[in-house]
Amino acid sequence: MAKQALSWSEWSATDALALAGLVAKKKVSAKEVAAQAAVGINAANPTLEAVLEIFDDVVADPDRDGPAKDGAFYGVPLLLKDIGSGLKGRKQESGSKLLRDFRVTATDPLVENFLKGGLIPIGRSTTPEFGMTFDTTTNYLDKVMTTRNPWNLKRTPGGSSGGSAAMVAAGVLPISMASDGGGSTRIPASFCGLVGLKSSRGLVPRQLSGSDYQARHVNEGVVTRSVRDSAAALDAIAKGPQGGFFVRVTPAVPSFLDALAQTPKGWRIGLSTGPWGRATPVDPEVAERIRAVAKLLESLGHTVEEVKDEQVCDWTAMWRGYIAHWISSRMAHAALARSRNVDMSRIKDFMVPMVWRHFEAAQTYKLVDLMDAMADNNAVTRSFGKLMDRYDALLTPTLAIRVPEANGPYALLRDEPLKGWMDRLADACRFTMPGNETGMPSVSVPAGLDADGLPIGAMLHGKFGRDDMVLQLAAQVETAKPEWFAARPKNHIAAGAWGA
Repeated sequence: MAKQALSWSEWSATDALALAGLVAKKKVSAKEVAAQAAVGINAANPTLEAVLEIFDDVVADPDRDGPAKDGAFYGVPLLLKDIGSGLKGRKQESGSKLLRDFRVTATDPLVENFLKGGLIPIGRSTTPEFGMTFDTTTNYLDKVMTTRNPWNLKRTPGGSSGGSAAMVAAGVLPISMASDGGGSTRIPASFCGLVGLKSSRGLVPRQLSGSDYQARHVNEGVVTRSVRDSAAALDAIAKGPQGGFFVRVTPAVPSFLDALAQTPKGWRIGLSTGPWGRATPVDPEVAERIRAVAKLLESLGHTVEEVKDEQVCDWTAMWRGYIAHWISSRMAHAALARSRNVDMSRIKDFMVPMVWRHFEAAQTYKLVDLMDAMADNNAVTRSFGKLMDRYDALLTPTLAIRVPEANGPYALLRDEPLKGWMDRLADACRFTMPGNETGMPSVSVPAGLDADGLPIGAMLHGKFGRDDMVLQLAAQVETAKPEWFAARPKNHIAAGAWGA
């Protein structure tokens, strides 16, 4: 085997922009980088079960799909999440038997943007079926495949971007594709000690077969280890074809990366660790870590003010509308089944238990229910907007819970009544799901570790369209607490965990 371009210690301490800088300076080649990434994936994957395949032809020729050599990330490999935007000719199965062996017929705008930014898709990361939970466990390949958290192999890395987050947290890659319909970028960022941005609705293009109108909750992006990588990635992907957006949001600044040079001063920041319309309390350790972040922000010159739940929105409307859209949208599985020539009398055989429960429940919704959900969305979005007229940012936990077990209470493989499972999911995701409902930006950043040595994420919500502001505040936290961002799990490529 050829000598590695970098030691694993050097490799895992280098973020995506720094790695691209080494390629630009010809200290390493794109081919050497791709080869080392493949070695790392092959070493870690038997333990983490985070990657479905490596694109061997890309490892052999990193330029085969045309990554721009003048892109900010040229030479940096990433994994494509196995759902959402895809690359022509590659498999994309969405973790489902319904799509087993499906291949993408046209490259989506997001992936085109990755390539224009110089990123090199090197493989495919795991996701739960149709991205419908944050426990990345599937059985569609005729065996149970459970993606593991490098911080503790008995715990989930989150999801639905669990495979991407596990590989980034393990130091194998500096950046990887994510998407977020209820927290699926921010949740694994929180559970794995990473940076996960859900940008404003309409800023990043949807896949060719979708639209902001059809799937208003969903937002695609990346998980990273540094705020600057997240900002530079948004520069690369916040552009799309004419007609590619239902509502196009123009970036508020010429460059999100350049905007990080401006340090926030004297901001008014709201703080909430409340119920947000849910029945269960926030885990005390989570609340404690978020209040530590609040004190940090105060020490940096900001004013932090407690926000009462009733100041935020009508929570009954929020949860009624979000859950109605979440469940009723599963009606689309019927059309998907027909397109795959699946007999509708056998569709249950192609779904794991909780996906089937969603599909069953979707049949009970009527058109008036969807119209009511849109009305709820209108009211909730404007209520959050009024709140953000008062604040420059809002600080909350990312999750109301600490990192749960893998293939545990949030897995789609569980067979139980939908309501109890859905209530449990929404209780945990009370702080992420409203961002999908409203379309406002939010970023999860590391906030230290719990008593079990597992990451806790803090979430910074921003004004609609002002992704630059949440990134600036995230960067300020990173500068003040670099140890939170540099914390490394025991199962890590640089720790010799897999003999790489």
